[in-house]
Amino acid sequence: MLKCVHKTISVGVATLVLTSISAFAFDGKKDAVDGGMTYPRKDGVYTAYRYNDQKVPPISFGRKATPNELKAWNTDIMPDGTGLPKGKGTVGEGDELFEEQCAVCHGDFGAGGLGYPTLTGGDIASLTNQRTPGKTDAPKRTIGTYWPKASTLLWYIHDAMPYAHPKSLTWDETYAITAYLLATNEIQLDGKDMDDDTVLSNENFLKIKMPNEKGFIPNIDGPNGVKNVKAFLSDGKNIGAVGVRCMKDCKDDGAKLVVVKDPRTDVTPPFAEVKDLPKKKDNSVKPGQEEYEKSCAVCHGNDKMGAPDVGNKEAWAKVMKKGIDKVLATAIKGTGAMPPRGGSSYSDEKLKQIIEYMYSKSK
Repeated sequence: MLKCVHKTISVGVATLVLTSISAFAFDGKKDAVDGGMTYPRKDGVYTAYRYNDQKVPPISFGRKATPNELKAWNTDIMPDGTGLPKGKGTVGEGDELFEEQCAVCHGDFGAGGLGYPTLTGGDIASLTNQRTPGKTDAPKRTIGTYWPKASTLLWYIHDAMPYAHPKSLTWDETYAITAYLLATNEIQLDGKDMDDDTVLSNENFLKIKMPNEKGFIPNIDGPNGVKNVKAFLSDGKNIGAVGVRCMKDCKDDGAKLVVVKDPRTDVTPPFAEVKDLPKKKDNSVKPGQEEYEKSCAVCHGNDKMGAPDVGNKEAWAKVMKKGIDKVLATAIKGTGAMPPRGGSSYSDEKLKQIIEYMYSKSK
């Protein structure tokens, strides 16, 4: 038996009023991830609510992936070592690879780049910082302070990096870069500091101990992962809930039925009417420069990505020999690894400014 009082829930500009529910008999089970009840869906009805049960025809785009294609992408690496590939690399090798492949975005020694995350430094104690008046420093979430598992780092680097050419690193190179980043964050291997000659491999990888390994709750790893999550979410104190859950003979908490005539205006506090962002006034910034640094520097800022790098006079002289109109047309359409408009939504005029800025820095 289920019984509810009136509640009003506002989501964006939409307001949903839940009216009283009574005399509904449900064959529910207490198996929700938060320890609550779930109920069967039947004839387009779930408890007191209706849902869309229209049949959706099969969607068939493209073709079925081949076994080899699935194998190439199925590279899950678990914290317990499951899926850990064979390979090895030293910290010194990783230093050189990072400088060649990663520093253009993440900065020297992983100190951070324009629009790309900082990978090193910080203090684990900063994770308790809150953005409240009087204490506005944000938590410093770097590999050494935040990441709980080194397996995630190895897996992510190999699957997603470098930005313009993911999956282009060998596993030996991936182990080397991982070793370098761990060493730069002063993380130990088998209880010892890592120097340039330290070798990281699949044989000693599980001997890495991350500083924040116990910092995430609940523990989702292993066979008890789901059980731990249910126990954690079932305790209202862990999710900020106050009091005891109630679905029958509930105490009136003061909730009132609110009739909303116009969800666009009948909100408290009222929606802001001013939508324009303040215009930036900086005469030192050239037309196209800001957009280049935000969206294009990752590929055109060095000679490792295959794109004509800014500052290379010979490369840009060859490009611009075609004429600005043809270069612009290529940028709009995309070429090689470069998607149309560089993956942006910039107008033709803005793209032209970016091209002219890059050329001006390459004369």
